[in-house]
Amino acid sequence: MPRKLRILTWHVHGNYLFNLTQVPHDFLVLADEARSPGYAGRSGTLPWGDNVIELPVSELPDAEFDCVLYQSRAHWEHEREHLLSSAQQRIPSVYLEHDPPQEHPVSTRHFVDDRNTLVVHVTPFNRLMWDMGDTPATVVEHGVMLPRPAAYTGELPRGIAIVNNLARRGRRLGLDVYCRAREQVPLDLVGMDSQRVGGLGEIENTGLAAFAARYRFFFNPIRWTSLGLAVVEAMMVGMPIIGLATTEMVTVVQNGESGYVDTRVDRLVAHMQRLLEDPEDARRLGRNARRYAESRFGIERFVKDWMQVFTAVTS
Repeated sequence: MPRKLRILTWHVHGNYLFNLTQVPHDFLVLADEARSPGYAGRSGTLPWGDNVIELPVSELPDAEFDCVLYQSRAHWEHEREHLLSSAQQRIPSVYLEHDPPQEHPVSTRHFVDDRNTLVVHVTPFNRLMWDMGDTPATVVEHGVMLPRPAAYTGELPRGIAIVNNLARRGRRLGLDVYCRAREQVPLDLVGMDSQRVGGLGEIENTGLAAFAARYRFFFNPIRWTSLGLAVVEAMMVGMPIIGLATTEMVTVVQNGESGYVDTRVDRLVAHMQRLLEDPEDARRLGRNARRYAESRFGIERFVKDWMQVFTAVTS
């Protein structure tokens, strides 16, 4: 059994951090008094384990750890220089890249230009699109353990989309696609600030899977982003998935087996309408989605992959 490591990191994506901390190492999660973005520590409703240890920023200079896990460009370009001592900056490091490039999709050079830092991408698509230069990179696909068990019922003849700040993020996350589909099919939107476009607001993490499981199908209107954990969690619950045939989605959803993906919104709308009329087929698609998600995105595989990453960079 590898020795237990102490890993310094930030609270960037709560659900991802919850899954990551199923890895049997200790995670020192930075916190400040204001609980500002990235410095929320153990906050929120997720059932953090004992291996998630809140580290006040004021105590960072005297803290001892074996690895630094950076999770945003600001952490890499600013906090690394201004918060960590010279000795701490030399500690083995990993950069966890959550997204595909936001500028040019194929010609953007990754800002981590360091042969001694491993960049971990969360989808093969993201790894393909980033220009990594000489920086070593690998892929650890998502792994999901629902914080609270939930099972699909599909009792509500409506679809649900889960997107944070859709009004502000606009076309990239499919605001126009969602609004166009909503004109023809009953759809609800949940997520931060979703009320601005007629949504239901934010649902706490621990109750979101059960809330979504009542809907007939899950709709992902996003054009360009990473594979969302919300999609994987919906599949784990047993929901059929409908979404755009872009990014990693095309390898995750099999048409007619676990849902439907297409680049033509009118065809997606037709599939939604049919599932509203045929709850039994929705259940069939959802069963297949759950089986596929369990085989590809199981938490055991995820933990194993991350154990290998941490062992490699610290050995």
